[in-house]
Amino acid sequence: MERVPYQTHSFQRLLLTVSVVICGSTARADTAYFQRILFDNSLTPDAYYHSSGRASAPSRLELSGGKLPVDTRTFFTPPNALRLKWTSAREGGWEAEIHLYEWRNREVYFPGDTLQFWIYAPQAISSANLPRVVLRDKDRNFTRPLDLAQFTSGMPPAQWVQIKIPLDRFATASIHPFDGHRTNSVAFVQGAPDGEEHTLFLDEVKIDEAAFPKRSLPVPHNVRAKGYERHVDVSWDPTRSPDVERYTVYRSLDNGPFQPVGIQVSDIHRYADFIGAPNHTAVYKVAASDRAYREGQASATASASTHAITDDDLLTMVQEACFRYYWEGADPSSGMTRENIPGDDRIVATGASGFGIMALIAGVHRGFITREEGVERLLKITGFLARADRFHGAWPHFMNGATGRRMPVFAMFDNGADLVETSFLMEGLLAAREYFKGSSQAEQELYSRITKLWNQVEWNWFRRNPPRDALWWHWSPEYSWYINNRLTGWNEVMITYLLAIASPRHGVPASLYYTGWAGRPDLYLNGHSYYGIHLDVGPGTGGPLFFTDYSYMGFDPRGLRDRFTDYFTNNRNIARINRAYCIQNPGRYKGYGAQVWGITAVDGPEGYEPYEPTPKLDDGTIAPTGAIAALAYTPDAAMQALKYFYRELGSRLWDVYGFRDAFNLQKNWFSRINMGLNQAPMVVMIENGRSGVIWKSFMANPEIRPMLKRIGFKSAQQTSTAGHR
Repeated sequence: MERVPYQTHSFQRLLLTVSVVICGSTARADTAYFQRILFDNSLTPDAYYHSSGRASAPSRLELSGGKLPVDTRTFFTPPNALRLKWTSAREGGWEAEIHLYEWRNREVYFPGDTLQFWIYAPQAISSANLPRVVLRDKDRNFTRPLDLAQFTSGMPPAQWVQIKIPLDRFATASIHPFDGHRTNSVAFVQGAPDGEEHTLFLDEVKIDEAAFPKRSLPVPHNVRAKGYERHVDVSWDPTRSPDVERYTVYRSLDNGPFQPVGIQVSDIHRYADFIGAPNHTAVYKVAASDRAYREGQASATASASTHAITDDDLLTMVQEACFRYYWEGADPSSGMTRENIPGDDRIVATGASGFGIMALIAGVHRGFITREEGVERLLKITGFLARADRFHGAWPHFMNGATGRRMPVFAMFDNGADLVETSFLMEGLLAAREYFKGSSQAEQELYSRITKLWNQVEWNWFRRNPPRDALWWHWSPEYSWYINNRLTGWNEVMITYLLAIASPRHGVPASLYYTGWAGRPDLYLNGHSYYGIHLDVGPGTGGPLFFTDYSYMGFDPRGLRDRFTDYFTNNRNIARINRAYCIQNPGRYKGYGAQVWGITAVDGPEGYEPYEPTPKLDDGTIAPTGAIAALAYTPDAAMQALKYFYRELGSRLWDVYGFRDAFNLQKNWFSRINMGLNQAPMVVMIENGRSGVIWKSFMANPEIRPMLKRIGFKSAQQTSTAGHR
C-alpha cells in the first residue's frame, strides 16, 4: 500500500495512473495461476461483486443488487458457482458480465489461447437456446457475439460440461483490434428469443491452453488440522510438482459424508475452513488436481474440533495467522515480504519487510517459530539487503525478490531511493538487532550485518545540496529530485526523522525534527476536539489510522512528549475519534458502529483510497488492521472489533493469513488480497499491547535515547502500560 505525506495523496494517485514499469523474471505458481483464471469462486455467498447485468423488457435476467447471484449448492470447484437465470423474449435483451478482479499489481495478460468455462443446466437446454458470448479487453475493445451452439450440441440435464472456445474465433466489433490475451470481462448475452425461462450454473472461467499432457499427481502428505473457536486450520506439506494447479479440500462434518468445501492455489499449503460455531468436529482430506481438473489420490485424513477459546487465545490466533504472511508467504529467495498476496510474486516491498521483521520477533516471542529459525530467516534477509540495489545507502520502495534489482511499480520517476520505506525497514532491523543480541555465532553475525546496513544509510544526503531544513522522500539516479516530496506535516514519517537524527555515521541535526517533520503548524498542529476527544496534532479528525502505527511499531511513544504532545495519548485519541465517527456514522453505511470501525488508507472496492473518518474520504470501507492494530492504544474497543470481525464476518473475512485486507458491507465487497503493510501492524501492535517486546527491543538500541534527548523529548507521566485495559 502506498503511503505519502498527507498533503500529497493526490500526487501519489496521479503516479499510480502511469504505466507500471517492472523488470522481468519467471512467474511462480500463484502469478501463473492468475494468468489463467478470470473467475473461480466468490467470497460472498449471495452475489458476486465483480459482475454486472441488465435486462430490457420483456426479457428477464435474475440479479441480486445488480450483480450475478451466487449458488453454494451447485458448483464445479467448491464452494460456489454463479447462477445465470434468464428469459429471452422478442424485442427484449439481456447481458450478464463477469469482470476480472484487478487487484494491485495484477497484470492483465493471459498467455493461453482458449476461453474455457464449465456450465451446468438443471433442465436440458438445446444449443439454439443457449446465450451468446462477448469478450472485452483491457482497452475496452469488444468482440462480436459468438453463439455457444457452435461449441456444444446442447446442455444435458444435471451434468457439468466444459466449453472451450479458441480465442481466434472471436472477431473484433470495436474500432480497434480486440486482444484476447488482455481480456478483462466475459459477457453472456441474449440468444434465441424462445420466451422460456432457463438456468445455467457457471464456474471456473479461464483462458488457458486447449489441452495438457496427463501425468500422475502427488498425494498431499502430513495433513494436519487445528480447531479454533469458529474455524479449523488445515495444512499439509508442500509439494513441488509443476503439474499441481490447485488443491481441493474435502470435509466430513460431525460424522457426515465427505463434501468438497474449498480449493487452494498450488503455492499455498493451508486452508482456513470457517465452520461458524464451536463444538463441531470435522475430518479432512486433501487432493491435488491439474489444469485439466484431473484429480489425484486423496491424502490420509486429519480431524479437529471447534471449541470456545479465551480472549488471549483469540489474540494469539490472530497474531499467528497474520504472522504466516511473513513466514510462509515470504519471497523464497530473499525472505523479504511480498507487496500483496495474491499479486505479482516477483515484487517485494522494503517497508513491509521491515514490518515483517518485527512480526518475526513477535513470532519467536510467541513460539510460532524457534529463535534459531528467526535468526536464520533474518540472515537470509540481511544477506539479500547487502547485495540489493541501494542509492546513497537507501533502498528503493520495491525490489525483485530473486535479483534485488529495483522495480519502479508506481511510476518511472519512483525508481531510486525511498527514504521512508528505508526507515520502516531500519525500524524493524534495529528492533531485531537488540532482540537477537545473543552470544551465538549466528546472532553475533546478525548484529554485525544490521549495524553495517544501519551505518551505510546516508540520511544527510536527503537534505539535498545545499543542505536544507528538512528531508526529502525520493531520489533517483536518472531523475534526481524530480518527485520533490518534502517530508513535512503529521503523517507516518516521524520514524524517518528520528532515525536520521539517531544515525551514528550520516546523521542530520536534531533541529530538523522541528523545521522538517513539525515545520508547518498548518499541517501538523490541531488543537480541536471531535466527539469530545481532544487532538493535539494531526490533520482534521486524525487522518488514516495507519499514521498511528508505522512510526510506532518499534518506537515506543509511552511516557514521552515533545513540544506538542504525548504521542501515545494523541494516537489513542485518534483511534477513539475514528471509532466515535463510525458510531455516529454520518454516511449511514451498513454495519458501522462500536464493533465495526477502523478507517484507514487501503485498497477498497474501486482501488486505493486514503480513507479517513470524514464524509469526503469514507465510502463504507473498513480495514481490519485499523481497529485491531489499535489494541496497544484502545484494547477494549479493538478487542470488540476483533471478535465481531471473526465471529460475524469470518466466513468472508478470515483466511489463511488472518483477516483479509478490507471489506465494505454497504457494497457487499470483501478484498481477496492480503497486504504486507497491513498484516504486520496487527501482529506487532497486539504484541506491544500484550508484552511490549518490540517496543522494548527497539528502544534498547544505544542510539535512541540520546537522539530523543537531542530533540528535546521529555518524560511525561506514564499514560498507559502494556496490556492495560
